[in-house]
Amino acid sequence: MFRNIIIMGRKKELNVLTENILAGKPLDAEAYRIIVDTPTHEVPMLMKGTDRIRKAYFGSEIHLCTICNGKSGRCSEDCAFCSQSVSSKTKADIYPLMDKAKLMAGGEHASETPINRYSVVTSGRALPSHEVAVVAQALGALDPHRIKTCASLGILGPEDLQVLKKAGVTRYHHNLETAKSHFQNMCGTHTYEDRVKCVLNAKKAGLSVCSGGIFGIGETDEQVLELALALKDLNVDAVPINFLTPIEGTPMARYPMVSPMRCLKIISLFRHVLPDKTILVCGGREAGLEDRHSLIFEAGANGIMTGNYLTTEGRTFQKDLEMLNRLGLQVKEKYSG
Repeated sequence: MFRNIIIMGRKKELNVLTENILAGKPLDAEAYRIIVDTPTHEVPMLMKGTDRIRKAYFGSEIHLCTICNGKSGRCSEDCAFCSQSVSSKTKADIYPLMDKAKLMAGGEHASETPINRYSVVTSGRALPSHEVAVVAQALGALDPHRIKTCASLGILGPEDLQVLKKAGVTRYHHNLETAKSHFQNMCGTHTYEDRVKCVLNAKKAGLSVCSGGIFGIGETDEQVLELALALKDLNVDAVPINFLTPIEGTPMARYPMVSPMRCLKIISLFRHVLPDKTILVCGGREAGLEDRHSLIFEAGANGIMTGNYLTTEGRTFQKDLEMLNRLGLQVKEKYSG
């Protein structure tokens, strides 16, 4: 009886929160505490609100993006989850920056599909300026009316970001990865502030920004909220959510997979905090969510990364398209922003 009273009280609070978000009311950090405190077995109750919020802002359209691992391995940074770090002993591919033709190939292929955006991603703290120019030329040569472009080239400075902007690249991707209070547990070769500065520089360059994080790396639910609020303050345009895939040879190889219900809770929390932003579920979505994979949209996601990830396999575009069709969802209009 007492438990039922608690659940009914939480349901009422969640309904109020959803109504306030849909009404556009300004909310402080404490307003989202109810989500943090929601147990994972009650996440379906939480998702009733997130599904309403997603539909209100995005209808049934789902954003699709895909990436090219343009330069792989031998990264100087020590991010504990990453198989490309020189501090890890993994079987990740190692190769230099691809030439312009290879960098363009993935974008040209994506332009023949309903995929909305193509991104070139490279390993390392920051891609050298002469290589940034190659990526800029490759992405700039793609037809902007057939595919939108993005680059993820590390902690770039203002000049290199301007090179991308002038070439016609429209978005820069740079994750904060985790909450500021947890960052030092994940990485020791650069700071959280370094990442925030890069995001701000990209915005100053006139690029839209895609920035999110990876979950299952020892963070608490309070730190998930901390990251979501930081991204809200930065007013980023898109937020990728990744779930740790433990890889042999990395410091986090023995970390457990995030449970499917916690995955859904994390997505739901981000949708409540960032109601009008594109939230994409990316790395680890199939392994982490298992048979609940299709519930990511009900949990609030309005985008997914399709195809392979950097060093792990993803889902094919055809499988993702079939899933969206089964759910009555459509790929976002190709040229709608």
